[in-house]
Amino acid sequence: MPKRIPEPELDAILTVVAAHPQGVRVSVIREGLSFELPPRMLQRRLALLVEQKRLIAEGERKGRRYRVPVTQTGSFTAVAGRPTTEARGEVYVPISAEAEAIRQAIRAPIQKRRPVGYQRAFLDDYRPNVTHYLPAETRQRLLAMGRPPGSERPAGTYARTIYNRLLIDLSWNSSRLEGNTYSLLETQRLLELGEPADGKDALEAQMILNHKAAVELLVEQADEIGLNRYTVLNLHALLADNLLADPQAGGRLRRIPVGIGRTVYQPLEVPQLIDECFDRILDTAGMITDPFEQAFFALVHLAYLRGFEDVNKRVSRLAANVPLIRGNLCPLSFVDVPVRAYIDGVLAIYELNSVELLRDVFVWAYERSSARYSAVRQSLGEPDPFRLRYRSLIAELVASVVRTGMAKRAATALARQRAAEQVSPAEQARFVEVVETELMSLHEGNIARYRLRPAKYRTWRQGWH
Repeated sequence: MPKRIPEPELDAILTVVAAHPQGVRVSVIREGLSFELPPRMLQRRLALLVEQKRLIAEGERKGRRYRVPVTQTGSFTAVAGRPTTEARGEVYVPISAEAEAIRQAIRAPIQKRRPVGYQRAFLDDYRPNVTHYLPAETRQRLLAMGRPPGSERPAGTYARTIYNRLLIDLSWNSSRLEGNTYSLLETQRLLELGEPADGKDALEAQMILNHKAAVELLVEQADEIGLNRYTVLNLHALLADNLLADPQAGGRLRRIPVGIGRTVYQPLEVPQLIDECFDRILDTAGMITDPFEQAFFALVHLAYLRGFEDVNKRVSRLAANVPLIRGNLCPLSFVDVPVRAYIDGVLAIYELNSVELLRDVFVWAYERSSARYSAVRQSLGEPDPFRLRYRSLIAELVASVVRTGMAKRAATALARQRAAEQVSPAEQARFVEVVETELMSLHEGNIARYRLRPAKYRTWRQGWH
């Protein structure tokens, strides 16, 4: 009878692998173990974990890597950066020992947690460019990961380069963190073709479509947005569209008390104080010079204030992208972030005013987003400077041609007219060529970038041919 492998050994292997979300080789696993394990014994244990579906193996021979499934029985949380098993059925991001203590505190039974209200001192004590939620080393590391080559390009260039991928990722992941049950592929179909998933609540489709509108605002107006009233209020109006009991509440700070389930935190109730704190948050954020500190500050304080009747966390996640997109840095799409880890981080803000847990989630999430979009950018190649320069005008022309049902001759005439009016003489011929190429390349899988509906596209297509 074969000797039974001790479970602590398997747990130790899982701990090492979980610290490398993108996969890890056998040699690294061996080095990470606190005990000696001969290569053949390690291989047998890895094979068993794969058979039990507690690990996933990818690649062949020397290139073979192991990673933890996105969801599995026996999940992981970390102490001092080392994940530990937890019988919760969910993967947890690596967190520090300090964050682990906070996590334990906010997971205590609600009857044992002391009720608290909004602590104004948490906001007032923050001094821009003196107080730092993110350590200097962390900010430098994030900048090195998130800054693309040629980062001196105009605001939003990075986001526009990966726009189609970002639109789906951020819409899906932010909705997922709110409990939305759409899959990634269902989200893609809804955004690109306008087709909701069968058997899903209409509110879920509305939530995703609202995210699409909010992402479009951030990318299309990258040189105009900021952590100011215009941007944040309009983000709320877009994200809350058709989701609030009071349609007039979209884009307006609340005038009524609100409660939050599963927490002992009670937000402010006095409208004048909500207005005052909201302005203070924006003023403070506007003075922060580091884009990552600014992004995290917005993520923390817009969620904590709960200045709107609902949709506050969604607003904070989209607002956190404002300084990143404006700074031509990699956006934050919250890809692969476990729901429980994010909620724990927010609860720690609500009840303890402790940023350490949400900070670890934020940093891990940004590292994940940076790796993802770095790969996307490499597959796409460098953007065409000419198309970037005239991006808005090209998009406006293409959308106008489709919406008005123009045929080919009329479309070319319109392109030449706009070129003569708004493009330098040396570039007019190229501009017309690009517009015509875009029109010929239109199909139902790419019309979302021009904010076109499938029905309108199909009608135009019949006349175009």
